[in-house]
Amino acid sequence: MRVLAYETRRLRGLRSTWFLLAAVLLGDVAVAALLARQLPSGTLSAAAAVRVVTAVVPLLPLPIAALGAGALGALSYGHEVRHPGLAASRVSYRRRIGLLTGKLAVVGAVSAALAVVTLALDAVALRLALPPGARAGRVFTPETVDPRLFAQEGSVLRSLAVFVALVVLAAWTGLLLTSLARSAAAGVLILCALPPLLEPVLSLVLRQAGRGWPELVRELLPFQYGLDWARGEALPRAAGALEPLLVAVVLAPPAVLLVACLLVQARRRAL
Repeated sequence: MRVLAYETRRLRGLRSTWFLLAAVLLGDVAVAALLARQLPSGTLSAAAAVRVVTAVVPLLPLPIAALGAGALGALSYGHEVRHPGLAASRVSYRRRIGLLTGKLAVVGAVSAALAVVTLALDAVALRLALPPGARAGRVFTPETVDPRLFAQEGSVLRSLAVFVALVVLAAWTGLLLTSLARSAAAGVLILCALPPLLEPVLSLVLRQAGRGWPELVRELLPFQYGLDWARGEALPRAAGALEPLLVAVVLAPPAVLLVACLLVQARRRAL
């Protein structure tokens, strides 16, 4: 609990934290409103509503909320490197791992809250910025938000839940990358480069397993990230339950980074 309280006070006391959160919220709402204004006439589909409330920008590798969460994680560790709370001689391996765990917990909780708030604000922006010819309809129907239908096609609840999980994973990845590079700027840059760098490798793994990359990725993720927009690929219909293989593929980079951090920390004297 001491570690959590320490990390909460440190993160809350940074002006960069509040500036970053405000910039993410304002940018997210602005993008959602712009996307809503470009919607075609007619009743709004659930898929289009999800794309708007997650505020996906073409040619960005991740949604704005995920990028902001990654930057938040990177700043959390980067500030610890520049202004350590304990002297290097007193930071044992056990203390460093405990502090790293506390940072992951606090940054993960803040990122999850950030994702939920952005979804709420973007939903309001979607409602207010719809063009005259478009109608919102009943996007959040009992069928789409029913937890019992979480794994079925058309579940808005599943898409939004996976979006929140993606934002948290981005925050953890940014923090772990910064712990390896010991530079917040390097951590954010590597985070932005990960999706296009990992896509060929993950595509090969999925192909060897007899599965198609675009269909599986769009089944799990509620948006089209930058490379799909650049190629102009169409959004196919998602069907079936979540694939365990793809879940493992998405979780693999943070897991590998965590193991690397534990090994690197064993050879350091300071965080």
